[in-house]
Amino acid sequence: MARASTTSDAFNAVAEPRRREILSYLAAAERPVQEIVAALGLEQPSVSKHLRVLRNVGLVRMRCHGRHKLYRTNAEAIRPLHQWAGTFERYWQHQLNRVKERAEAMARQGSPDLNSNSPDQKEKEK
Repeated sequence: MARASTTSDAFNAVAEPRRREILSYLAAAERPVQEIVAALGLEQPSVSKHLRVLRNVGLVRMRCHGRHKLYRTNAEAIRPLHQWAGTFERYWQHQLNRVKERAEAMARQGSPDLNSNSPDQKEKEK
């Protein structure tokens, strides 16, 4: 089966790491292209290309202010991405809880696993 174009939907568009970087940067505030270029250290043509893709799938909006084009995220279009990722939150929360419980149990038992890398332990081994 052929892979969908990166311009076909939001999920394919955010598969590209630089687009996710741009979205993250735009989450804080509306910004002009030149500021995105400077902040992310990307070439201007590359940023423009990524912004075009993000705009085509509706993840960012653009408005003109004089000669400048200002870009901002479109929160409503990002919602399906957030909802989909949220389906995995329960899994990760469960995993984090297991790690926490194990670490607490080891600490209560004074496990050598927790202390083996401590400077005091290394000094005792000398």
